[in-house]
Amino acid sequence: MAISRSVALGLDFGTESVRALLVDLRGRELGSASVSYEHGQLTATLPGSRQRLPHDFAFQHPQDWIDASIKAVRKAVKQTGIAGQAVACIGVDFTSCTMLPAMRDGTPLCLLDRHAGNMFAWPKLWKHHGAKSQTARINALAAQRQEPWFDRYGRIIGLEFLFPKMLETLEEAPGIYEAAEVWLEGGDWYVWQLLGPGVCPAERLPRSTCQAGYKGMWSAADGFPSRDFFGALHPKMADVVASKMPGRMVAPGQLAGGLGTEMAKKMGLKPGIAVSAAVIDAHAGVPGAGVWEADTLVMVMGTSSCHMLNSKVERVIPGVAGVVRDGILPGYFGYETGQAAVGDAFAWFRQMVGAKDFSQLDRQAALLAPGSDGVLCMDWMAGCRTPLMDGNLRGAFTGLTLGSTTAHLYRALLEASAMGVRWIVDVLRDGDVPVRKFVATGGLPHHNPLLVQIYADVLGTKILVPAARQGPALGAAILGVLAAGKDVTGFANAKAAIQAMAGAGKAKGVEVKPDRAAVKVYDEVYGRYRALAQAMAV
Repeated sequence: MAISRSVALGLDFGTESVRALLVDLRGRELGSASVSYEHGQLTATLPGSRQRLPHDFAFQHPQDWIDASIKAVRKAVKQTGIAGQAVACIGVDFTSCTMLPAMRDGTPLCLLDRHAGNMFAWPKLWKHHGAKSQTARINALAAQRQEPWFDRYGRIIGLEFLFPKMLETLEEAPGIYEAAEVWLEGGDWYVWQLLGPGVCPAERLPRSTCQAGYKGMWSAADGFPSRDFFGALHPKMADVVASKMPGRMVAPGQLAGGLGTEMAKKMGLKPGIAVSAAVIDAHAGVPGAGVWEADTLVMVMGTSSCHMLNSKVERVIPGVAGVVRDGILPGYFGYETGQAAVGDAFAWFRQMVGAKDFSQLDRQAALLAPGSDGVLCMDWMAGCRTPLMDGNLRGAFTGLTLGSTTAHLYRALLEASAMGVRWIVDVLRDGDVPVRKFVATGGLPHHNPLLVQIYADVLGTKILVPAARQGPALGAAILGVLAAGKDVTGFANAKAAIQAMAGAGKAKGVEVKPDRAAVKVYDEVYGRYRALAQAMAV
């Protein structure tokens, strides 16, 4: 295939939908389509059931991932006016930790009649928060045993991780745990389906080092935690890695395999094209934002937010979601931090006050002065990720008076989100990890300029919003290009590909500068935010 005619496909699996993005090797968008999952988030009931799910449980339907992605790819290809045969590679990003139990032939347990009625047979969405007690026990045991891997997560792991969710199933539905022959991340399962389980046996399924490193307590040097650790956690988990986690570790941007005939036919693509190992959706936002250098915090802002940083130094930082060598891009230590509810919190507020959309809320909030006339919010509507890693924490509004309006509460919520980021930055810098530049990507920065301005004012520095509106999807496409190799794409390394497809030669986007008067106000508000956090975290 001629280099000039090569097209890359990025598949971005979010909480509600999947996006297919087709770009050329200069990063120019050729076609894009988003398709919602038929079943959306399974938070009320399972398909075909009337039994209510617990309030903090969240599942998805694995067939939705397949069906929606096929529709999205076909729609995107149709937009381009080119043949699907021109697509040279595929990259996949996925929410994490979204995970599922399956059989060795790749069939999810929830698609088997004998297990379909048990909620623990279904894929647990990243936001599934049912494993609180299991998470606490893993943290306590790791601290007691002084496990060496514990430091990489700031000596606390989150309840969205892989093994707490597995332990939850073992304790709440032991029959499902025993029936599962393969436990894996949703992103890894989808890549496996692209390759074809009949062609790629379970022993060879590609497991993402990104997903394993950040959500599975794995490292290239030490692998997963030891058999002794898992045995001490629960006797039936002693051999969990050897018996229920087959596969090989493959880094994002490396070749997972070739697209299988069955999926190629359904998508209208050429069989055998390169498929990259999966990457966490937020992490894909880093190359998608045109960032390849160290010390730049990439804020991937959506339903939740993940803040990614490549660094030349490895430090023990409390409350980080992981520090993984080569976890985001080769040659760096990749730090992941985050906030559990951002877009989700804004949507909750809009629905609670009955606003049709955000436009009126934004206009009214923009009329208020920084500080929301003393109204302060604690943005823990889904708990706190960094730096406290506690899903049990609750949110709050304080400083209310009879003059407080919907606009005051909404602006205070936006400001709280920015305060949470400032806290994260302080934690990194206090731990001797440099943070020098800021980039905001994902859906929110392009749709809510007020939010980005508040972030810039709270952080006291400029923020770049890249021109590319689909950063994670573009990042996934770039990783697909790397997996295809130099002979297909002409790119020798990640820096060259990112510069060509998301950096040099592309529109730089919008640079949002802080308002100095607002910066002074927010310095005082930030002190009150931290004091409120200290009081509520007890």
